[in-house]
Amino acid sequence: MLKRSAYPILLKHLSEPRRCIQALVGPRQVGKSTLALQVVEDLNLPFHYASADEIGIHPSSWLEQQWETGRLQIQSHKSAILVLDEIQKIKEWSTVIKRLWDEDTRKKRSLKVVLLGSTPLLLQQGLSESLAGRFEIIPLRHWSFAEMHAAFKWDFEEYIYYGGYPGAATLIEDETRWRRYIVDSLIETTLSKDVLTMTPIQKPALLRQLFYLGSTYSGQILSFQKIMGQLQDAGNTTTLAHYLELLSAAGLLNGLQKFSGQMIRQRGSSPKFQVQNTALMTASTHHSFKEAKHDREFWGRLLESAVGAYLINSIVGKNIQLFYWREGNDEVDFILQSGKKIIAIEVKSGKTKLAPSGIEKFKSLFHPTKILLVGGQGIDPKQFLMMPIENLF
Repeated sequence: MLKRSAYPILLKHLSEPRRCIQALVGPRQVGKSTLALQVVEDLNLPFHYASADEIGIHPSSWLEQQWETGRLQIQSHKSAILVLDEIQKIKEWSTVIKRLWDEDTRKKRSLKVVLLGSTPLLLQQGLSESLAGRFEIIPLRHWSFAEMHAAFKWDFEEYIYYGGYPGAATLIEDETRWRRYIVDSLIETTLSKDVLTMTPIQKPALLRQLFYLGSTYSGQILSFQKIMGQLQDAGNTTTLAHYLELLSAAGLLNGLQKFSGQMIRQRGSSPKFQVQNTALMTASTHHSFKEAKHDREFWGRLLESAVGAYLINSIVGKNIQLFYWREGNDEVDFILQSGKKIIAIEVKSGKTKLAPSGIEKFKSLFHPTKILLVGGQGIDPKQFLMMPIENLF
């Protein structure tokens, strides 16, 4: 079974003598539970796994019961592991865990704890508020092309269209069934169970409309004023910007900001929509896999979105920021910045790209460290999507 890049990190942390809560955070259906169980089984220590997602919202007493079950595992060994999945669904979970964790620390119980959550904002908020100094976050992102190829033997075009959800990999022979799984089990479940629990949402229908509009226009730049013209009951730009941040935190849709070298201008720019997984873009389209490959414009946007998704997922946990740049008719698809290093990336599918390149103008204004072309006569897109992002710098 494939073991993801976070596997050795979690294995190392749980193998250390010191106790520290490990928080494995990422979108739904990216393998958090599988990875955690792989690690604890390979450590050959007694463990207890429990999920708060199985029977709805639990009171704090449920959490105490699970903790006591974990403590019982220590009796036959010097140490044991407690894995708690979808922990953010429990009311005041972080306060309860702090009390239990500190009790074990005082009594020198070696119960190691792994927390899993698909609502990153809620999980990180609880950790920061009550568990400061007691936790480490390990981000787990959407599956890469290298991982989908290794696990399911997918070729490059299959990955571009079907994206990186391992649970949907066996369904692609029946595209109707695959679409229903992506929409019902992933998109709608994430919107209704995760995003809407992050913070009070006054207009849930608007949030849902924004997601579907943004995924349809992935790879394109739209002003919030233009977005409001296409949405019903659109509210104001502040509401839309907030909802877009929530969609990003849930692992669905980002609004990339314009690179300018000035943070105030970046935050005030029109967003460039970018899905974090191309399945989110193709599941709600009318293009079949075969039709998508023959639609030059659509396939070009899909390829650019695949590159953007790779960049978004690759920079998580690293000191790298991702932007786009446009000035008039000049545009650069993606800008990576790490400290003073700037990399400009242009994507060409070989089948489309009507807009003129803005590389020359960008060079004259910002003097990037590197300029890269993905596709066309540049880097093979397949090779690029398999490349560790650190290699670019």
